[in-house]
Amino acid sequence: MFALFAQEISGHYTRGLGSICSKSFGISWPTGGSEGSWFRNIFKITVGDTKYPLGFLWVVLLVLLMAFVLNHTKIGRYTIAIGSNKEATILSGINVKFYHIMAYVISGFFAGLASIAYSAVFSTVQPGTGAGFELEAIGGAIIGGVSASGGVGSIGGSLLGVFVICLLKTGLPYIGLQANWQQIITGMVLIGAVMVDILKKKKAEAAA
Repeated sequence: MFALFAQEISGHYTRGLGSICSKSFGISWPTGGSEGSWFRNIFKITVGDTKYPLGFLWVVLLVLLMAFVLNHTKIGRYTIAIGSNKEATILSGINVKFYHIMAYVISGFFAGLASIAYSAVFSTVQPGTGAGFELEAIGGAIIGGVSASGGVGSIGGSLLGVFVICLLKTGLPYIGLQANWQQIITGMVLIGAVMVDILKKKKAEAAA
């Protein structure tokens, strides 16, 4: 939880610094077909005169890749071990610092890929865009079964949890709820998921 708090602080700091450097002006991206618009073609393919989106295909491929990494490679298994019991992992002779850094490297890579995907959809990005996305990502992972204390979770479950968050964001406006109520309901779902995780942890500790 301290790590999440530290990330929130660093996020506010970097967003403020970014606004100062950009003087709060938005950035316009090249339109499709123009020079420098290569990133827009990553997420769609043109067959004849018809354009087909590739975003969902990318998600499926990356989910399968990371599921393999998490369950069948040293990086994945050691990362789970570190999240479960860091001290025991150190005593096992594993280079915890290296795998800890690798976890952040992979996380940073996917954050960069997500920003490219976001930029491919919109023509202009304002300073501070994406504020709060990190909380939704964390909430989606927890809803999908990832433990806030670490050591438990799956890629498939995280994907389902993120889908739940996306359904709330896109579905609630269709039933006439205003933005403030959308945030309240989404927050309640996230709080509920965290409470369930805490209760599961306490039950497991009591059983042990």
